[in-house]
Amino acid sequence: MATKQPRLNVVLEPSTYGSIRSLSKREGLSMSLVARDLIREALCLYEDAFWSKEAQKREKTFSKRKALKHEQIWA
Repeated sequence: MATKQPRLNVVLEPSTYGSIRSLSKREGLSMSLVARDLIREALCLYEDAFWSKEAQKREKTFSKRKALKHEQIWA
């Protein structure tokens, strides 16, 4: 079957494979779709952690005196 979607081959531990297989059966989805959704969710969590660290860095240098007020931003 030809598709425009890129493919990825992954080697899994038996326990991880079994977990994805169980989720697949329970949800009535293919293992590929379950794995795709889990990877997508993991990337979202990774991105959230990255931006949280960035926010913590910026928070250390934040100054209320130098901060712009709402009216200044949207004027």
